[in-house]
Amino acid sequence: MADEKRAFRMFLNPGQADEYRRRHDALWPELAALLRESGVHDYSIYLDAEYHLLFAVQRLRPGHTTASLPEHPVMRRWWAHMADLMRTNEDGSPVVEPLPCMFHMDE
Repeated sequence: MADEKRAFRMFLNPGQADEYRRRHDALWPELAALLRESGVHDYSIYLDAEYHLLFAVQRLRPGHTTASLPEHPVMRRWWAHMADLMRTNEDGSPVVEPLPCMFHMDE
């Protein structure tokens, strides 16, 4: 069974790029562990500074349990920690828009 790859965008508030990077450079060990335990093994976030868009790509192991992440207290604390930097939903989660794959090339 192959990994699943997921891409999505999020929305950064203007002027928050440096703080967003700083907080991710200091990612909580318990959050990193939670993501790994849920099956996330490759996660990158890119910035389109002109439009304040964050573009994320995750690779997920087969059988991942990422659907349960929104219920986890560590995830909810991280969302609260990041809420002042980005557009969020009423529950505090970041606004996420899935992006369809239009092209992929592997080895």
